[in-house]
Amino acid sequence: MPGFELFGDLERKEVNDVLDNGVLMRYGFDGMRKGYWKAKELESELQNTFQSKHVQLVSSGTAAVSVALAAAGVGAGDEVIMPTFTFVASFEAIMMLGAIPVLVDIDDTLCLNPEAVEKAITPKTKAIMVVQMCGSMADMGALKTIATEHNLILVEDACQAIGGTYKGQPLGSIGDLGCFSFDFVKTITCGEGGAVVTNNKDYYINADHYSDHGHDHVGNDRGAESHPFLGYNFRISELHAAVGLAQVKRLPEFLEIQKRNFNIIRKALAEIPEVTFRKVPEGGEESCAFLNFSLPNLEIATTVSEAFKEKGVDVCWNYYNNSWHYIRRWDHLKDLNSLYPISEDIRRGLSNLKTQDFSISDYHIGRNISCLIKLSWTEDEVKSRALKMAKIIKEHL
Repeated sequence: MPGFELFGDLERKEVNDVLDNGVLMRYGFDGMRKGYWKAKELESELQNTFQSKHVQLVSSGTAAVSVALAAAGVGAGDEVIMPTFTFVASFEAIMMLGAIPVLVDIDDTLCLNPEAVEKAITPKTKAIMVVQMCGSMADMGALKTIATEHNLILVEDACQAIGGTYKGQPLGSIGDLGCFSFDFVKTITCGEGGAVVTNNKDYYINADHYSDHGHDHVGNDRGAESHPFLGYNFRISELHAAVGLAQVKRLPEFLEIQKRNFNIIRKALAEIPEVTFRKVPEGGEESCAFLNFSLPNLEIATTVSEAFKEKGVDVCWNYYNNSWHYIRRWDHLKDLNSLYPISEDIRRGLSNLKTQDFSISDYHIGRNISCLIKLSWTEDEVKSRALKMAKIIKEHL
């Protein structure tokens, strides 16, 4: 991760196909295309990758979450349970629909805590959104059971976890709907792009129409298409899809490199007694896009993280004070700083966010360091990096 590190001839070939015919839009202009439909081809490839019946490409991972929720009927006044550790896009995508994000603690998987989810359910709860952060997963068995018992929609944001599996199923294919991002720093990239994955035909049709202004895509005359319901523009372009088509064909290659680099570093750090690793649920296999490990306390984790930066060990983070990925620094959400008026439902739903106790999440995130696993590292570079990381950690214990 990320796939742009290994751009090559296949990506150039797929993009040149689009530039040759000049059709950058995924719909229409049939006579000009010379037989190329990159978005359709990519959707077909992703159906195989995710072992799912339906895939709808969209413009981003954020769009994928909003489209997935809308496709399942989530909207104004509905509550969607989500984790404290994620990307800001999670609550943005919920709020864009007029729904209310309900933030709850994570556990030692660094993902949704099933016990916290159960406690947060109210008569307004419509969906649970699990975010498979940093290449791994929550306890999906427990969350599926909770969703079923309470008749809730389970939306799986696997934007950071393509290639991971749970009991043999690809992450993103386990919930009622799955969401993926193919932005510039993902394991496979389109530059910008995303996908909604589902086995539910009705959700798929809804996502297909909703992401293109409500067009029903029936027939060959775009101007004559019907609009069964309101929609918006979340389309992906053929250029972006072309890059993604090349990248998804290379996914096994990328995952093999990630796993090699991940295991080299993990083995070196595992020799330090004070280092522990995130919990992976039984039956789970990480994508190895990130290596997450914990140190005894926040002070040591902060000191080690700073020492990594000073000594040239890049792409390693302690998220405790990160303003993009963790609740502590989401002041714009807590203060509801918005360019437009926020509904009273959302204001009431988020009114206690500033004072809510997230000490369990603080405990897990405060001790954690997350290291991106790059594809461009040589094996020798990874071994050298692993030894350097281990040395720095030992010096600050």
